[in-house]
Amino acid sequence: MASSFYTNTLHVDFESVLAMDNPGMVSVFNALMASGLEVFLGCPAVLYEAALVDFFENGSVRDGLVVSTMNGVPVEITEQLFAEAFELPVDGLSELSEIPKDKVFDARSLVSLTGEPVSTSGKKSQMKIEYRLLCDIMAKTISVKAGSFNAITTEKFLMLTAIVCGVRINWTSVLFNIFKKMVTPGTKQAKGFAIQISLLLENILNLELDESSEFPSSKILTERTIHRYIVLNDKVGAEEAADAPEVKRAPVQRAMSKKRPAATLMQDKFEMSMMGELTFFLGLQVRQL
Repeated sequence: MASSFYTNTLHVDFESVLAMDNPGMVSVFNALMASGLEVFLGCPAVLYEAALVDFFENGSVRDGLVVSTMNGVPVEITEQLFAEAFELPVDGLSELSEIPKDKVFDARSLVSLTGEPVSTSGKKSQMKIEYRLLCDIMAKTISVKAGSFNAITTEKFLMLTAIVCGVRINWTSVLFNIFKKMVTPGTKQAKGFAIQISLLLENILNLELDESSEFPSSKILTERTIHRYIVLNDKVGAEEAADAPEVKRAPVQRAMSKKRPAATLMQDKFEMSMMGELTFFLGLQVRQL
């Protein structure tokens, strides 16, 4: 079913989220805009579900292009077309692994809920709420990876670092490579970019599309849906704290009395007696003098 292509997708209504009375959230969406991902994440939310099924069923990569055949019409999507359609940056780092380590280190403290550097292999509950949401956006809409969305992975955290630390990324290259994996048989890459592909298909000559369907409003980030996201995350956080196993206190071990051997005790008593007699004798001699 086509719905599987956007089950986890989060889209952004930038006008709504930037009007929020929440400085943390607003700063995150301003950072997304500055990164060059505004159009990709906030383009008109249209879906052509039947066309998406055909596109992926017949899709492949040929000579670096994403190609497919739909109703007998050849479809070719170049990296340049992809970049121009969503106004994506073409300059900057092409590999997330090239992000400087000092930026990653800074981000670990910047996003932390407690101030302690977060673990890049832990859970996103370590992060402030606005960065948990950013982590979800990067995982569900950009990298489109299946699996647990509560876990932080190296890839997720590198993407998050790029946004919060203002690292220049060639998002055209990064996203188009993900796109190519989606139509490559045998890869573990989940299929996504449903809204973006639908918009690209609208501009293919001679390709007739069925009537578009509405993208679920619950998956569009607005002031209302983000408020619900915050409430739900607070509830989950409270439940996790309640379910956490109690830390058992180690039993207090009393210091064991070290019994001394009877022979030693007798020797000590004899020595003390001798010392007492010697003291008495010396004191007597002094008085006689």
